[in-house]
Amino acid sequence: MAATTDTEHEDTAERERDAARGRGRGAGRIAARAVSVFGELLITAGLVLGLFVVYSLWWTNVVADRAADKQADRVRDDWAQDRVGPDGPGALDTRAGIGFLHVPAMGKGDILVEKGTSMKILNDGVAGYYTDPVKAALPTSGKEGNFSLAAHRDGHGAKFHKIDKIDEGDPIVFETKDTWYVYKTYAVLRETSKFNVDVLDAVPEESGKKKPGHYITLTTCTPVYTSKYRYVVWGELVRTEKVDGERTPPAELR
Repeated sequence: MAATTDTEHEDTAERERDAARGRGRGAGRIAARAVSVFGELLITAGLVLGLFVVYSLWWTNVVADRAADKQADRVRDDWAQDRVGPDGPGALDTRAGIGFLHVPAMGKGDILVEKGTSMKILNDGVAGYYTDPVKAALPTSGKEGNFSLAAHRDGHGAKFHKIDKIDEGDPIVFETKDTWYVYKTYAVLRETSKFNVDVLDAVPEESGKKKPGHYITLTTCTPVYTSKYRYVVWGELVRTEKVDGERTPPAELR
């Protein structure tokens, strides 16, 4: 009887060990499956994030550049055909754009300037002049003040992406149908609060100026790929040139 009992005990213990091993293998399979699913989710999330980055930093640039080029062609065609705005000859037509910004330090090419700084405007790959919270002084008015502009630094055309390449003394040129306005950079503020609207004042005292004049201000987001702060460049008008029949650019752009 003792031998039989011992054998039964051994069989029972073996069965319990087999059951435990089975449970262990089952738990292992569940854990492995969970890790596999989690890994797949991470890969999917990475792909989605990667696609979003591509969309934000590349595809929006493509779309915005197409829109800006189309609008720029319209403006230049209107100039060539001597078309006028709805308010008659001599009136500023702001529907399509008022002119083009040239900043050699940021690269070749021009940037169409339109009215307003809303996302709807800037997302078309252009620069916009401020109408709120302060009103920019347009150089075409001949009045003293601050021609303040904004553009995206990343995505949607990223027209001010290389704003950090501008140094004091560098030219900034604004082109209209009839006139080249040549500015000289005199101050750079590499970081300030996005709520600092004083940089847009008619007399931008934060730039060191104390008296009225003809100023231009470029603003965009910083650091790169964020919108936490604002980057600011100030310039002052040094001269104007009439546009000739060949639209020969001023010396600063040759």
